[in-house]
Amino acid sequence: MLSTIRNRMILIGLMIAGSIIYLFPSNQTVRERNAQGVMHDTTERRVPIKYGLDLQGGMHLALTLDTSSVKSTDFKGDIDKALTVLRKRIDEFGVSEPLIQKVGSDQIVVELPGLSDPARARAVVESNAKLEFRIADKTAGLEASLPLMDNELRRLGVKSNGAAPSAKGVAALLTGDTTRKGAADSAKSGGDSAGTRILGDLIHPASEVGFTPMPGEYAVLETAYLRTDSLLHVPAVRRLWPRGVELFWANGQPQSVGTQQWRLLYALADKSIVDGTHLTDATAQIDPVTQARTVNFTLDRAGGRVFGAETGRHVGDYMAIMLSGKVEGRPPVIQSRIDQHGQIELGNRSLAEANDLALTLKAGALPVPLKIIEDFQVGASLGQDSIRGGITAGVVGAILVVLIMIGYYRGAGVLAVVALGLYVLFTLAGLAALKATLTLPGLAGLVLSVGIAVDANVLIFERIREELIAGRSVRLAVEEGFKHAMNAIIDSNVSTVLTALFLFQFGTGPVKGFAVTLIMGIAASMVTAVFVTKTLFLLWLERRPTATTLSI
Repeated sequence: MLSTIRNRMILIGLMIAGSIIYLFPSNQTVRERNAQGVMHDTTERRVPIKYGLDLQGGMHLALTLDTSSVKSTDFKGDIDKALTVLRKRIDEFGVSEPLIQKVGSDQIVVELPGLSDPARARAVVESNAKLEFRIADKTAGLEASLPLMDNELRRLGVKSNGAAPSAKGVAALLTGDTTRKGAADSAKSGGDSAGTRILGDLIHPASEVGFTPMPGEYAVLETAYLRTDSLLHVPAVRRLWPRGVELFWANGQPQSVGTQQWRLLYALADKSIVDGTHLTDATAQIDPVTQARTVNFTLDRAGGRVFGAETGRHVGDYMAIMLSGKVEGRPPVIQSRIDQHGQIELGNRSLAEANDLALTLKAGALPVPLKIIEDFQVGASLGQDSIRGGITAGVVGAILVVLIMIGYYRGAGVLAVVALGLYVLFTLAGLAALKATLTLPGLAGLVLSVGIAVDANVLIFERIREELIAGRSVRLAVEEGFKHAMNAIIDSNVSTVLTALFLFQFGTGPVKGFAVTLIMGIAASMVTAVFVTKTLFLLWLERRPTATTLSI
């Protein structure tokens, strides 16, 4: 097929046309939903080659485990698990060529080039998003326990009006000491009289303040939210929670009833039906009827069996959907058995928030929460300086190569320069086709591969010279030159590709970018230095069939 010059030229023309299509794409129109769920058309500019953080700017984060709330029993293992979870999240987040790597033994560095919404990225990175399903308590156990909790708080010196207890009372609160001595000390400090309510005045059944009746749901005034939460978690009071019940706050903003703002508190079973470890998929959608944002989830077989059995046993009961220890919306009633598929309703939250929740759930929960210890934006001006410097270096290097090739190899050098121009076109098109991200080291790899491309031409030209000196005809010298130079070209390029593959496999971020551009450049150089250059020689010889000399 490629034995004729015509076929070879057609193939080169197709490669040039394909490269132009990839490098100069037209804008495309896509349909998407806006924040209100309405479909509309938008024009999206297609970028052929994306730039990395060092060229276009972006976001840099350094994180470590936040052990202030959750202690880590295996710090090294938890860092490795967090690294895996973050990689899954960022891959789903849609940032091109992110850098996610461990630095030292206790930090993770995340670099997100070209990021347009840093606040959203921080939320995705830090979110724990542990998914749980718990049945709401219908025994009114919390109401029965409130008098006992109030008694304990009075013994510790806590007053119903929010006054501070004595110093020894404070120590008792922190240590959970409920001895008679602590009670006597708090009594001397002027504790409230027996029977005065503390938590009993703060926590109300939600139905009493205007919410739709639901078992296990309580309401606390927003102004008393922090005080109530701290009192409930005093160790001595925590031990008086109803047996088999745990208390959790609702996620999101407080609810309004009349002129009052209320924070909802839920009494739920202390064991979850299933958790996010059984989740296999999660997708964000907009309910076509209510326009509410939802996240549809799928459980694995084992989780589906357990979920189906428990929901079947609790038909008619309320089931809370929990994310990261907070109740997501008011618990729905279990209408019938639910197996592997379910739905989380997010109300009027944005579709972006629903998408972020879905990708976070799919990636899994962090073993220990992460905290950001370093956060800064890399400006685009640094990237422009780097681009200009890289382009300048590439242009100067290319000009020197062109001058040397034409000055030393004369007419043959001109053919090599034409092939070199096509080499640059094919390499950039290949990077665009692979949707590669160009970094500063990648730009260096591109400039380096220009020299490698010319190196193949040098080997071929020197071999042709030797054949001409040996008395071969021009046509035979060209054929023998390409034939005998191929072994050296293949050996040198294969060894370079193997090195680049190792860099790609074991390197990170910018090192991988360097390896990708180097491999693509070598592939393009094999095409241009061997196939294109030989085609140009054959075309020249066809026009001069009687030529006895060659300008080389």
